[in-house]
Amino acid sequence: MQESVAGSPDAPDSDTRFSELDLALVDALQAAPRAPWTRIGRALGVDATTAARRWERLRTNRLAWITAYDTPKSATVAYVEVRCRPSSLEAVSAALAELPWVFSIDETAGDFDLFLSVAAPDLPTLGQSVHRTIGGLPGLRSTRTRLGITLYGEGGDWRIRAMEPAGRATLPAPRAARQSTYSTDMRERPSPQDRALMTALGANGRLGYTELGAATGMTEQTARRRVQRLIHHGDVNFRCDIAHPLAGLSTMVIYRVAVPHAHLEHTGNMLARMEQVRMCVSVSGPHNLLVIVWLHGLNAIGPFEMLLAERFPTLEVKDRTVALHSPKRMGWLLDTQGRATRRIPLDPPRP
Repeated sequence: MQESVAGSPDAPDSDTRFSELDLALVDALQAAPRAPWTRIGRALGVDATTAARRWERLRTNRLAWITAYDTPKSATVAYVEVRCRPSSLEAVSAALAELPWVFSIDETAGDFDLFLSVAAPDLPTLGQSVHRTIGGLPGLRSTRTRLGITLYGEGGDWRIRAMEPAGRATLPAPRAARQSTYSTDMRERPSPQDRALMTALGANGRLGYTELGAATGMTEQTARRRVQRLIHHGDVNFRCDIAHPLAGLSTMVIYRVAVPHAHLEHTGNMLARMEQVRMCVSVSGPHNLLVIVWLHGLNAIGPFEMLLAERFPTLEVKDRTVALHSPKRMGWLLDTQGRATRRIPLDPPRP
């Protein structure tokens, strides 16, 4: 099952502008993805109808979208560096994008060609999926896998920080300080009903309970009860994503850094709170932290690294890799401008 967003990715009449109010609206929805429009409008100083109308324009033009996905405790996650033959890069990337357990892909300029985020129910299945399925693709030269251990902050925690402080204070605070440990064994798979709800919410995280019931064959009351249980037990995350190159964040950098173990937890939590940091996770291997940042251009790399040196004197940057393009993010296929074109529901490989 695949979900598409209306419109051709290359349509010349697509509105690709983010106004200041649009960015503030994204900021509000990043803080409260399913909040009523009355609350969102109040935080922005506009009426509910205006907030809803502007969101629909962003969503229709594929500039922003709200999705849902499993929390870290529900899956084993790894980050895989892939090297390809130059003539095979496009075909390998396209094949990987169709795999429902490869949830994010970045094409890079560095020692590897593709950077993958993958999920599995347990460690043996992860190994088989990477080595057999990914490793068996024609044109692929090699893979290197880093196991995700502790997640300090991820895309659902990141904020564009475009709201006025008074409005931001009316909405939930960021979740970046709440670290999570990835699972190594999914002991209990979600029920078919919960998986159906997650699939529907993954396509549109703001679906109301009546719409969710219709999409999944449940009553409105059943859909409401199950979704609220998923939220209460911390089994689902919601996030508002954007076409970041069109919002002025043209440069994504993937950092491998090393931190003394005694400083790891503190450094990870503090890094996750930095406005440039999109993701921070401890990983296996010789460099124990993986950090992904969104910046306003290549000229912002130097100042950001100076800031790292000032704030974290024990941190060593071991490698920096610039992303050329992100073909997939959290199950959504993206065009070269970062706009959402089609969704492939997340689904871990079977043991």
